[in-house]
Amino acid sequence: MSAGDEVIIRVPAKSDYVALVRVVLAAAAAIDPESRDDRIDDLRIAVSEAVTNAVEAHQTAGTDSHVEVRCFTDGHHVEVTVRDRGPGFDPDDVPVVPDAETPERLFFENGLGLPLMRKLVDKTDIETGDDGTLVRLIIDTSLSPD
Repeated sequence: MSAGDEVIIRVPAKSDYVALVRVVLAAAAAIDPESRDDRIDDLRIAVSEAVTNAVEAHQTAGTDSHVEVRCFTDGHHVEVTVRDRGPGFDPDDVPVVPDAETPERLFFENGLGLPLMRKLVDKTDIETGDDGTLVRLIIDTSLSPD
């Protein structure tokens, strides 16, 4: 994949397809020979979280439409968008979870996806409404994570 290329994946809203999306997007990001493996791993995890949330949103809404994932690369920058057709949500209403090092974190089984995405990639944008949610993840694959 050369700079400026885009990969578009439309998958059924089933958890079985999360791994497929993860593999395809990691391979697309790794085309740049200067991409760091640890940054691609960060992207892989963040995308898994976003797609898993999209699948759950579709199940909640009872829709059989597909989840759409787009990956655009421009040099060392990779932008991934995940669009669902679920009920939407307010990202500001997601509860703050304790730091990973604290024992209280063990009581949280859900709600960790958004903080994890925000930690792993350089920029996370969320647009949400009645017609679904668009999550945009942007990462520079050549930089060391903070």
